[in-house]
Amino acid sequence: MANVHGVAGEWARVKGMVTGLWPLFLGVFIAGFAVAATAFADVVWGLALLVAAITYSCWSLLKGLRHAERFFKGARGEERVSSILAHLPDAYHVFNDFVADGKHVDHVVAGPAGVFAVETKYWRGNVTVEDGRILLDGRLPDRDPLEQAKKEAQLVKTALAAAGWNGAVTPVLAFASDTFRQHIAEVQGAVVMNSCELAKGFATERVVIPPAELERLVALMESNS
Repeated sequence: MANVHGVAGEWARVKGMVTGLWPLFLGVFIAGFAVAATAFADVVWGLALLVAAITYSCWSLLKGLRHAERFFKGARGEERVSSILAHLPDAYHVFNDFVADGKHVDHVVAGPAGVFAVETKYWRGNVTVEDGRILLDGRLPDRDPLEQAKKEAQLVKTALAAAGWNGAVTPVLAFASDTFRQHIAEVQGAVVMNSCELAKGFATERVVIPPAELERLVALMESNS
């Protein structure tokens, strides 16, 4: 079993709740102000404001819960990927929610075969590669996941270099929903695969990082997490 550091999906859940439900807090604040206005100022104006605040709060609650659910779905995908990565050989270390330059990277895997920054997606739909681009149900997604994965790998590389370790970091794009039609492929310098292919993807006898160097690297990553 690999050595697992951090809790998968924790940051996604926190971010989802904060970004999804903060408008509700604004609505509650306005409702409180409306109650005060009703009691100490203009009753009609205060009641009108209270009705508007309650309406806004209900709307923001429903919208916020839908927004938070998207993040929670992503968190479930991260948990699935983390549970698979946890079954890598003992020499591997899996860092969940690894922070690099203030950015939370879903997973960073360090082992004999190298260092890998894993971006997890939990997409419901048919994922394909055409002309070097990721498509969801035949369409370009709103945000390019390949660029996201490569950017995060660069952030990890820069963070590790600042800590005193200079080496390559391979970007990995993992689909926790296993909806990638090609199953596993290399696209634009990134490895794209379904979560069910992760164990196979790391099944290599190649040693890029010797044991002593890996131990030093893991110590640096632990101090960063």
